[in-house]
Order: sequence, then C-alpha cells, then structure tokens
Amino acid sequence: MTTQSELPGMAESYWMATAPGIQWPALETDTTADVAVIGAGMAGLSTAWELTRAGRNVVVLEADRVAAGVTGYTTAKLTAAHSLVYERLRRTRGREGARQYARSQQTAVERVASVAAELGIVCDFERSSALTFTTDPQGRALFEAEAEAAAEAGLDAHLVTETDLPFPVTAAVRVTHQAQFHPRKYLLALADDITARGGFIHERTRVTGLTEGDPCQLTTERGMTITVKEVVVATHYPVFDRALHFARLSPRRELVVAAPLPASEAPAHMYITDDMGKRSVRTAPLDEGRRLLIVTGEDHTPGTGDSRERFLRLDAWMHSHFPVGDTAYRWAAQDNDVSDGVPLVGPFHPGARHVYVATGFGGWGMSGGAMAGQLLASTLTGAEPDWAGLYDPRRLWSTIREGAALLKQQAEVARHFVGDRLRTTHVDSVAEIAPNSGSVVRLEGRRCAVYRDEAGALHAVSARCTHLGCLVAFNEAETAWECPCHGSRFGVDGEVLHGPALRPLPPRTV
Repeated sequence: MTTQSELPGMAESYWMATAPGIQWPALETDTTADVAVIGAGMAGLSTAWELTRAGRNVVVLEADRVAAGVTGYTTAKLTAAHSLVYERLRRTRGREGARQYARSQQTAVERVASVAAELGIVCDFERSSALTFTTDPQGRALFEAEAEAAAEAGLDAHLVTETDLPFPVTAAVRVTHQAQFHPRKYLLALADDITARGGFIHERTRVTGLTEGDPCQLTTERGMTITVKEVVVATHYPVFDRALHFARLSPRRELVVAAPLPASEAPAHMYITDDMGKRSVRTAPLDEGRRLLIVTGEDHTPGTGDSRERFLRLDAWMHSHFPVGDTAYRWAAQDNDVSDGVPLVGPFHPGARHVYVATGFGGWGMSGGAMAGQLLASTLTGAEPDWAGLYDPRRLWSTIREGAALLKQQAEVARHFVGDRLRTTHVDSVAEIAPNSGSVVRLEGRRCAVYRDEAGALHAVSARCTHLGCLVAFNEAETAWECPCHGSRFGVDGEVLHGPALRPLPPRTV
C-alpha cells in the first residue's frame, strides 16, 4: 500500500506556505454591527471590503483562519473564461444572459486589478490569456460554438489550434485580458484595509445559529451574540439549510501538484481541459530564472475513491509533459457546482429580507467571489447591478431547466445515504486498521469512524456526518474524514474542517 511519505511534495498549498499572515482575535463578547459577513474567503472579504469602503460598519466572522479555507487552496485563476460555459448559457439563459455573465465576471477581474493597484498590493498579479482546450479529434465543433458564443457575449475570444503547451491540441478557445495572482497576499491586504477602515475581523469564531428579523441575531459555538441589520453567508457551502441549497449544490474535489521549471520552458498562459479527468495548468513567479508550474485535476466527489492514486497519477502526468524538477507542493481544492451552472448570489431564500448568500462558484471562485462582493455590496447600498437577476438564488423558474441535473445529483446522494448503510462494515475489526489509516467499523451495533495514528493509538468518532447523517469515508492522502453527500470534512478526532456541518463528529469508545 502507498504510504503518506511516498506521496510527492510537501502537503501544503503554495499560497498558504508563502503568505502566513497574522492572527485576528476570536470574538469574546457580544457585539453589534450594520452587517455581519460569515466567512473570510474571496467572496466574504470582497463583500466586507466593498461595504466598509461604502461606509458600513462590518464584522467578519471566520470559523478558522482568514483566507485559509477553500480560497487558500485554489489555483487562483482570475478569469471570465469558465471552461465551456457560454454556449450552454446562450442555450439556457439566452444571449442576454450570456452577455450578463461575461460582463459581470470580466468586471470582477478588472475590480481585483483596480483594488490591487489602489491599495498597492504586491500579489504577483499578472495579465494572461485563458485557454480551454481539447485533444479529442471529435471536439472541434463544440469549441467552435463556444468561441462564437463567448465572443458574442462580449469577450475577446477566438478559436485557435496552436498553443505553447508541450503537446498538440485539436482546438482551444482563447480569451485575452484575463489574469492570475497570489490570492492569500491579495486577501490578507484586503483584510488589513478592512480593519484600517473601522471594520472588525474575528477568526476561530464559528457561527452556529441565525435568527432572521429586523435586526438579525447570530450566535457562535462559544455562546456570543452578534446583532446586525444584514447578514451575508459566504461560507462556500452555506452553513444554514433553511434555504435547501444542498438540494442544488454538489461538492467536487480536485487535486493539485506544483513543481519548479525553467522560466524559459513555462507556458505563458492559463489552460484547462475536461479531458483526462480534467487538467488545469498555470504558472506563478518563483525565483530568478524559475517559475512554479501548478497542475490541477483528478476531479471527484469527496469521500470516494483513492486520493493517493489520484495524486500519483496527476504528478506522473505533470512530469511526463513538462520539464519540471521535483514536486514541491501538493494540495486539494473543493468546489460546489450548482445544478443549473450559475452561482447563487443574492437573497438567502424567497422570504429573506436581511440575509444574503454567495455560493456555488463551480471552481471559479476568484472571479465569482469578487463578483459576489460587488453584487451584494451594491444590493445592500441600494444600487443593484442589472445582472443581479442572473445570480438570484430565488430563480425558481430555472428548476425546469436543471431538472436532469437535480435528479442525477440527488440520486447520487441517495446512493450514498442508503447504499453505504447496506454494507455490513468497511473492515471486520479495528485490528485490521493499519497505522496512518482509517476505516468505518461497526462497534457495539454502531458504525464508528476509526483512525490509527503512526504510534498505533486509535481515534474513534461517529461515522455519521452531523449535517444530514450520511456515512463518512477516510481520505488517507489528506488524513481526514469526508462526507460524499454534501462535502463536509472532519479531522481524525471529529473536528469540523469544512462545512456545511456545524458540529463535530461525536467521540466513540473503542
């Protein structure tokens, strides 16, 4: 069996390793504000900064660390070119819907550029083209249609067959005037400016309760109360289920490997393809004469399959196609896809008057998060943009169009919820669990998630996710328990690493 030590590179995001940041205090007392933003990732901090700049008193509440969740593990492409999106939008939302999407996403790219310039943020911001490509000889017609739809939507998009990748492609849609950057450096500077303008940021402050009203009240796991006029839920996957967003969101996890290569051999642009289980390629400045190649792929549902084998497969692909040195970093990114393919940004549910949500960015959270910040800040200050309706979470009419995706998504959830329980056990006894591995075991009639550490000590918790009760599975490559239904992740002692779960897995006695 492959061991943890055999996996390539340091198990850390390059962004996290190169921008440690400072610590903000946990919330220790009850407080009030105009707006509470739950979540300090790209969407949350962008919203908080826009509102603070507009004169609102804002408090940001983060369960873990600022820009250390999904945003700290992204690939950090800042682009309106979201793979093959515009032909689909033209069919499902009409030409005007596709134009609104392109305009809002490109505006977000330019907003990050202007904010970085205004605040003097040194965040490795680089202009680049974004290319979506295929190596499938049968794929040209699809890419011709996408290039036409993207250009019609207002982007500078063209069909090309020549790239600076070290292998031939059948076709690619090239969109110019895009960008890439260091997300942690950008967002840590944004957080500093929020506090300099009078806003407040609290880390290690998990929000567990929401009472809607005028005003709204939030409660934390430590019992603190926050009273505010407006609430923005920007926790990647919404931590409150009252809007039933979980029925329209499907979690997806991708792996990332990164290695240095000579600057003279580095691709000049950003690339992505759905071929080969998805492959995404970009580079970042590293040091004199070298750049860091960042390769993403191996798309899968959390809690399914062998992540170690996926890491090895992705790493082998990178080394076989590019003249890189030893793998330096490896990490994983998690995203949520909306069943109709458009993020949910706006009022939390049909009856919401003072609560808003930003979620479902489908792997494009950098431009999506900046877009959400502009949309929500404009809405809360009375100047809603004309493209707000495209992202409105209350768009019930779209359910007709997304019916097939909804059925497929819920069938997958049902398969795990029911099917995982039909298995008598994952291993027959605790004795079968090797060091540095975990499995689900039936103990005294209850399924327990049991991990054996390197010293041989056992860590046992309930195997039922505290979100909606699906059984978790162990991810050996990242030493975590994962829920395949809605993407919650837990540490080996049950602590919540990633929502929508709010409560840890209860301990069990072995």
